[in-house]
Amino acid sequence: MTGRRRFRSTFLSSFTQPGKGTALTAGALALCASFATGCGAIPGATGGSGDGPIKVMTWAPQGTDATNKPGMPAMARAYARWINSRGGIDGRRLEVLTCNDHNDSVGAAKCARRAAAEDVVAVVGSYSQFGDSFLAPLEGAGIPYIGGYGVTNDEFTGTMSYPVNGGQSALLAGLGKALAGTCGNVALVRPDSIAGDVQPLVLDSGLKAGRHASAGDQLAAEDATEYGGQAEQALRYATKDVRKKGCVVPALGDRTTTFMDSFRRAREDFPEVRTATVLGSVDQTVINATGGASGPYEGAYITGWYPPASDARWDPMKKVINREAFGDNSIDPADAGVQTTWIAYTVLKAALEKLGGREVSADTVRRALDDDLRVSTGGLTPTLHWPYESKLAGIGLPRLVNADVTLQVVRDGKLVAAREDVGGGETADMTRTLQSADVQ
Repeated sequence: MTGRRRFRSTFLSSFTQPGKGTALTAGALALCASFATGCGAIPGATGGSGDGPIKVMTWAPQGTDATNKPGMPAMARAYARWINSRGGIDGRRLEVLTCNDHNDSVGAAKCARRAAAEDVVAVVGSYSQFGDSFLAPLEGAGIPYIGGYGVTNDEFTGTMSYPVNGGQSALLAGLGKALAGTCGNVALVRPDSIAGDVQPLVLDSGLKAGRHASAGDQLAAEDATEYGGQAEQALRYATKDVRKKGCVVPALGDRTTTFMDSFRRAREDFPEVRTATVLGSVDQTVINATGGASGPYEGAYITGWYPPASDARWDPMKKVINREAFGDNSIDPADAGVQTTWIAYTVLKAALEKLGGREVSADTVRRALDDDLRVSTGGLTPTLHWPYESKLAGIGLPRLVNADVTLQVVRDGKLVAAREDVGGGETADMTRTLQSADVQ
């Protein structure tokens, strides 16, 4: 592969949705009349002034034809209701604004500019594929971005970004390392783009750590409506070595389900093949929507950032959901977006408590985060803190501080720990594996 030096600046951009623009438009500030049409807020005082509410924002796409994460703003609102029922934070009510970026770069910029106009102290637990559109307005206003989903390169480079997981890079490296011990030939199906070129490098870092040969690199068009040809080619590559069951790894973002429709038809002639992918391409909501136990993901390996939803460490989050959002079907405790929002608000709470009743503003929250704040998440992640540069700064990811992954498998339509399969269930730190990734 040529031109590898271009990968440093776009290391994670392969995991953003293809074909989206990034231009900001004049007059992007648009106040939204309701939650359904964009942003919503409980009326109240701004930001952190005086003894008024502490105002934050959570955004995510909803009602679009691509990736939707309605559970993230719903989880944020449930968290606020719960914390306020307990007296708030240092006696101050937490006020959550929400915004719909509509999976659009202009929409992402509007949400960020709304956050600045509303004087929020942080954007927390959010999802957007357009970091180059929303981070500049946030940075201009000095607003920290806590716990984004990890789908853009900017989230791991911006000095005001405080990610709580390792994004798709950690997941692919972890998947490669797990598959090295159980798969024969591994075929990767990924976007045919400059950004997609980094995916085999990250997957291969994990495979090589497990002393496995590099994956077969199968390119696919970004805008395809079916993947019959790619599915057949990947299956043929995965089954070339008859001594060990091969594996096919689709990493096509929101097109992964389209690929799996073609794959399910093509694999009838190749029964001895395993599938594997990563959160971001597939999560519990996708598994549910595609048939659960009777769907194409049954038996697939999937790497995630956190323990499976059945793990007791999620019980505090589930209690909050049951108490404050009972009957809200948009909040699935097994959804990685909901889980990320819970962890991000745990970080926010720790930062606010560190201020100890002093002035609360975007500036003081950011200083609290930067002042060697260490946040325990009850074992859902390692203790989180954000030094000026992380151990992965050398490969262009200075803000990536949590490279932990867990291996899961789809059984009876549910993501569970893959303990019996390939030593899954235990958390693996991918920091050293990623440090060896050939991204120069």
